[in-house]
Amino acid sequence: MNLISTRYAFTSAYLKGEESRCVSADHVDWMMQKSTMQDVLEVIENTDIGDYLRGQPIKTFDEADEYLWKYLGECLKRLERFKPPSEIVHLANAYIKKYDILNIKIAVRTVLMEKSAPMALLGAIYNQGYLEKLSSIKSVDEIAEIIVMCNLGDYASLIKDIKEKDVISEAEIRLDRMYYEGLLSALRRIDDGHLVTKAVGIIIDLENLQIVFRSVLGEKESMVTEFVLEGGYMLSANTVREFLSLKMSEITGRLEHTEYYQLAQEISKGFEKNGNITIINKLIDKLKFQLLKDLLSPRVLSSSNMLWYLILKEWEIRNVRLILKTLEDGIPPSEIKDYLVTAS
Repeated sequence: MNLISTRYAFTSAYLKGEESRCVSADHVDWMMQKSTMQDVLEVIENTDIGDYLRGQPIKTFDEADEYLWKYLGECLKRLERFKPPSEIVHLANAYIKKYDILNIKIAVRTVLMEKSAPMALLGAIYNQGYLEKLSSIKSVDEIAEIIVMCNLGDYASLIKDIKEKDVISEAEIRLDRMYYEGLLSALRRIDDGHLVTKAVGIIIDLENLQIVFRSVLGEKESMVTEFVLEGGYMLSANTVREFLSLKMSEITGRLEHTEYYQLAQEISKGFEKNGNITIINKLIDKLKFQLLKDLLSPRVLSSSNMLWYLILKEWEIRNVRLILKTLEDGIPPSEIKDYLVTAS
């Protein structure tokens, strides 16, 4: 625990206050009953994100999506103006690199597979003004040059030799591995490091289990063992690789004394009932959120407040985005209800 200081006390109080202004389960229920984008936004106008979106010229989902990305960046800038402890800033910077990784992946796929996608308006590449250039490059070498200019040179070394589209997946998992290695290394050096590294370890465990369950239940891939991440909290990479050669019932048995046992049971029963593999993502997302909430949310005067705030904001934005996209596409709200994850 960090020694109580004015800045830690203020930052903790500020983040808890922001948590109370997030979109709640009640908000989500009301949003699901609306038929226009403006009606949805009116439901959340008393929240922080609703207050921000109300001041933006939003008429389409694409415009809303752009401002949702900008909102998360604005949340971080707002906090920085209050001069939080350096550890809080260090944690946030290490965590937010995930969006640089996302943008790098999109750029590589655009170049080699001609599969473009909207980039995340967040991260070092965006903040330094290189995102537009990244989205229009024509070669992997140009991507590497931009990454180096944004002080992300370690990642550049992983992609500069990618020339063929059939190695993209392998390159992407290497990027993810480097990201998590860097994040865990950064978190171990701060106060309450054991707590935040445990949280990241849980995230890695569930990412690996998602790979395992999808492979075992029907989406087997060659070289799938190469996609296992290192650094899990309860499951080592070797254990996860062993799971890939087992049946679902055997994996469930191996997980009996872990926090993931009930998850495996529910996925197994759900898949057996309807054969829908999307149940994996649905149940993993809910468990991940609950475990992280129970671990991080109760803490005060701790760097874990920042990690929980970032995770909470990501899920809040995801919920709003999903509801607005569903509305635009004319999908019945009942079809997405189980994919929404809220704190209350």
